[in-house]
Amino acid sequence: MNQTDRPELAKVYSPKEAESRWYEKWIKDEIFRADSSSSKKNYSIVIPPPNITGSLHLGHALDNTIQDILIRGKRMQGYEALWIPGTDHAGIATQNVVEKELAKERVTRHDLGRQNFIERVWKWKEEYGGTIINQLRRLGVSCDWSRLRFTLDGQCSKAVREAFVRLYRKGLIYKGQRIINWCTRCLTALSDLEVEHEEHPSSLYYLKYSGFDGAWSITIATTRPETILADTAVCVHPDDERYSRLIGKEVVLPIVGRRLPVISDEAVDPKFGTGALKITPGHDPVDFEIGGRHNLPVIVAMDEHGIMNSEAGNYRSMDRMACREKILADLKEGGYLEKEEEYLHGVGHCYRCHTIIEPYLSLQWFVSMHDLAEPAIEAVNEGKVRFIPEKYSRTYLYWMENIRDWCISRQLWWGHRIPVWTCTECGKVDAFLQDPLKCPACQSPKLAQEEDVLDTWFSSGLWPISTMGWPDDTADLRYFYPTNVLVTARDIIFLWVARMIMMGLEFKGEVPFGDVYIHATILDKDGRRMSKSKGTGVDPLVLIDRYGADATRFALVYMTSQGQDIRFSEARFEMSRNFANKIWNAARFCLSHMPGGMSVPDSWSSLKLSRADRWIMSRLNRVIQKVTEAFDSYAFDIMSIALYDFFWDDFCDWYIEIVKPIVQDESRKKERAAIEAVFAFVFTKFLRLLHPLMPFLTEELWHIFDSGSGTISRLQWPSPKSSMIDPVNEEDLESLFAIIRGIRSLRSDLGLPPRKKAKVFIHAGNDGFLTLLQQERELLTNLAALSEMALVTDRKEVPERALSTVVDSHQIFISLEELDDITHLMERMEKELGAVEKDLESVRKKFSNEAFVRNAPEHIIEAEKAREQASLTHHKKLEQHLDVLRQSLR
Repeated sequence: MNQTDRPELAKVYSPKEAESRWYEKWIKDEIFRADSSSSKKNYSIVIPPPNITGSLHLGHALDNTIQDILIRGKRMQGYEALWIPGTDHAGIATQNVVEKELAKERVTRHDLGRQNFIERVWKWKEEYGGTIINQLRRLGVSCDWSRLRFTLDGQCSKAVREAFVRLYRKGLIYKGQRIINWCTRCLTALSDLEVEHEEHPSSLYYLKYSGFDGAWSITIATTRPETILADTAVCVHPDDERYSRLIGKEVVLPIVGRRLPVISDEAVDPKFGTGALKITPGHDPVDFEIGGRHNLPVIVAMDEHGIMNSEAGNYRSMDRMACREKILADLKEGGYLEKEEEYLHGVGHCYRCHTIIEPYLSLQWFVSMHDLAEPAIEAVNEGKVRFIPEKYSRTYLYWMENIRDWCISRQLWWGHRIPVWTCTECGKVDAFLQDPLKCPACQSPKLAQEEDVLDTWFSSGLWPISTMGWPDDTADLRYFYPTNVLVTARDIIFLWVARMIMMGLEFKGEVPFGDVYIHATILDKDGRRMSKSKGTGVDPLVLIDRYGADATRFALVYMTSQGQDIRFSEARFEMSRNFANKIWNAARFCLSHMPGGMSVPDSWSSLKLSRADRWIMSRLNRVIQKVTEAFDSYAFDIMSIALYDFFWDDFCDWYIEIVKPIVQDESRKKERAAIEAVFAFVFTKFLRLLHPLMPFLTEELWHIFDSGSGTISRLQWPSPKSSMIDPVNEEDLESLFAIIRGIRSLRSDLGLPPRKKAKVFIHAGNDGFLTLLQQERELLTNLAALSEMALVTDRKEVPERALSTVVDSHQIFISLEELDDITHLMERMEKELGAVEKDLESVRKKFSNEAFVRNAPEHIIEAEKAREQASLTHHKKLEQHLDVLRQSLR
């Protein structure tokens, strides 16, 4: 494209207009569509399916930005890259949302009936369930939307039915009565992993249980006095000498009057409370196991709503919390409450509605996990699945090695209904791939299906295979499975990651992914987890509107380092927006000085390349190498920082400033031709490297630079050329830049305005550097704003009145003759010296405070140490300058 044909860039980049335009074109041109018949090497990712009730939060934004960087980068590296999108039906959350809507109409799901209610939920899903998908598109994610999946769609439902029946026939799914986590609001069971534990200030109540013969008593400690109504024993540790004489005797249950045996079991912790426990098999999982070992009766004293039932006697129909208060009053009145202590402990809450969980005896469906867990443990131990950071493999293994059976039934209507039928004639129970019409045993048509649905995580556990068509033998499964990496948060290692590994090995004989990248958690500015309910959440769409999708993406990965949580800082998003504008403005400068377009020469031999040209080419190839290595090792922060530093510092602040006088001089055609070629080479390579992080801006600029080569997202990823890396030349230029920084620092100390030219004297530390200074006199003169640069071999050649600094072994002097008012300068420096001394005093006061040193976070301590060191350096420099200034006035 010629200069006259190329559209002129606007003075300011407008991300909003460019983002919507390019995303529509990418979709229209099917840029993201993957081909399972391709001959390329495959690469695939499945999206962690967001809930259809959800909206985009910063965790989603970070998670999906990382996935998009990987997919876009792999496409450019020549892979056939597939990113499968989808959403999760979110059983509890979605049913709650729709039931709340019904409540506004004064209708319940029971009024509608199961089928009508499910139809109502589907209608809600069609209207609102795609919200988060549309929000992800705003972020620029390059999913293959032709493969969009939903955990309740026909394909996923087929996979769920197949998996359930296979596990059932294998004897790994069973129905049993166990203590489960029960939400009294949602009226459903929850797995251990769906319970959120929060520290609650509570009380430990010490209750006296008198011996049946009245000659002795035993005191137990409990946090749940309302459950004594269902006590069936008191238990101590068999080796606890305090109670050994009481084992086998009986106590009288306070208030109730029931006789309870004193038993012993190794499950008792002698250090908790008094070392004696009340055993309530109907209301505690540990007690249930103890009760089973000792054949204790099981009493359940409350119903599924948390209301005390007929077993509670006089407390019947009371809410569990009201019952607690009443029973405590009665225990106190009866003389059974010995004391009460403050006690802080973790209380389980429903992960959806945050109601306090009730351990509840219930008949539920379970998956036996031991046989499924063993090969999944082996897969990580053998390196078939790799966690990044590696520390999370230990987290995974600890849980897997202590795994408990998984409660998979939920008392909901929205979800995968358990595919088990019972014959009401002969009692035959079986699971079926297709809905049965008659009993296979007695041929009766009287069959009743289970009412419960499966835990949402059951279908999510099949996600990598169900999205690709399993149980059918599909082209996607053959080509794209197993996937390459799973990008997710640490919170769901057990809920989801472990279950996918188990399911993949069970049903496909292969792990579902090779790498599990656990990204950081974004905390609020005070270091706490973000919470919408507490008003500490940050809406990424607000950030996108304010800064643009590219800047939002770039800021998220710039802040993120492996294994460390990050604090939200809006300054990073401002920085990233400024970076986007810097790229745009640099592009405007390049385009205005490229009459020949953005063509890269086939050969560089005919071009007159300067030392600066060779330097920027060398730096570019180093950054290609560094960014590629960071990309391959999931070091996205290193990747973004390297790109930022190269473009802002090397390319803009140094190279463009070096060549600016040349490209503006019409008479220097040969040099201009070389610079034009370098511009084209560097800018186009940089845009390709940046594209996975900032897809919209790079696509916009690519089509302005070169509209004939198609989308940048399908261009080849740059490869470093070792022949262009010139460490000697880099060292030379870095030495010159250090001199320029030294001169600029002296100018700043003297208060010289940027436009005022200064005369400097440089005493080179060696002859080689003296030659370099002579050769690059123009470069230094322009960048340091010099009127003259005198290279001296003797200090006597420098004026007596001069401030100096040393850079490496080279001395730089600026004559004080350049100054109009030395007295005023001294006053400014003395004032500055006083401020530095105050700062030093403040830091040292902190370090003399033992409480600060002992309690302050490590990053605060390190920041204060750095502050102290910087102040000391500044203090020393000011004193040296003031000495010279004072001498000059004598």
